[in-house]
Amino acid sequence: MALLRTFSSEVTVVKSDVFQRVLAGFPAGIQMAFAYGSGVFQQTGTDMSKNMLDFVFVVDHPEEWHRENIYRNSKHYSFLKRLGSKTVTKIQDRYGAGIYFNTLVPFEQRLIKYGVIGTDVLISDLMNWDSLYVSGRLHKPVKIIKKPHSARLIQALHANLCSTVHASLLLLPETFTENDLYTTITGLSYSGDFRMKFGEDKGKVSKIVAPNFPYFNKLYKPILDDTMYLKYNNRINMFIHYQNEVTRFYHLNHVPRVVVEELLAIRKKSFPNIYPDVEDIVRSTALDSGCAKYVSESISNIVNKSSWSQSIKSILTAGVRKSVRYSWSKVKKMLKGMKSKAGSK
Repeated sequence: MALLRTFSSEVTVVKSDVFQRVLAGFPAGIQMAFAYGSGVFQQTGTDMSKNMLDFVFVVDHPEEWHRENIYRNSKHYSFLKRLGSKTVTKIQDRYGAGIYFNTLVPFEQRLIKYGVIGTDVLISDLMNWDSLYVSGRLHKPVKIIKKPHSARLIQALHANLCSTVHASLLLLPETFTENDLYTTITGLSYSGDFRMKFGEDKGKVSKIVAPNFPYFNKLYKPILDDTMYLKYNNRINMFIHYQNEVTRFYHLNHVPRVVVEELLAIRKKSFPNIYPDVEDIVRSTALDSGCAKYVSESISNIVNKSSWSQSIKSILTAGVRKSVRYSWSKVKKMLKGMKSKAGSK
């Protein structure tokens, strides 16, 4: 029950009519639903009312859910619907980041995009950072449309936030501002994403953090207050994080499994004839002054793999026409951001 209360304090359940009307159009069996992105949270320089509404639906039984949704909302799907819900679910689970998106779906006077992910797949991503795709979205504030009732999922959601703090503290200097922290946290799931080089607004991270500072504070303050080796200095309005092999070892032991696996692969490249185990790698990395570089590369590798595989998968799930249309909207956002940045100089 304590975790239920903790999770409830970290997010706000939204009862806005538009979100509930969206949810009402889909089959039962949704364990958790949340909305995210620039159509839900203000981003600097954007008009929320004109942006697409993004959703993720977490379902316990994806094949059953897709079967009912194909029957109800056949037009949402690409040609894959003709192969049946079993094939749709296989594509969802086996390729990309374990999530199936239907995009550019008309709803009243707007467009929506929704992703469907299995509860077990999400729990694994939250705990291990398998892909950092949906777990990365949950590093940032989201609007919970339907609260989860699974204790395992609630615990995993909280663990994901704790892991985010540990990983960020390995990347930050000894003193940093609250803004530095939230910028680092937000950037984790974008590092290594090929779309940030072409297709996404380069200033996206700062545009997310600046107008949503209070939401980040509400999400992370309880965790920061309980984090070892971290203090807030009210005199200088900065965090102080003691940087040494002890603190690095502590945080490395609290980052998710896949980050450590990537770290192991990276360090083995430097020592090709030595086969150290995980504990040796963690200890040697904690002693290394280049620890932040290795951790950053590990996280980037995870994001890079999932961003490519999920983008390729989206051509099938959305269809070629929708994929081109959606990608072009992203490019226009990027060009607008570049133009805005150039104009401010």
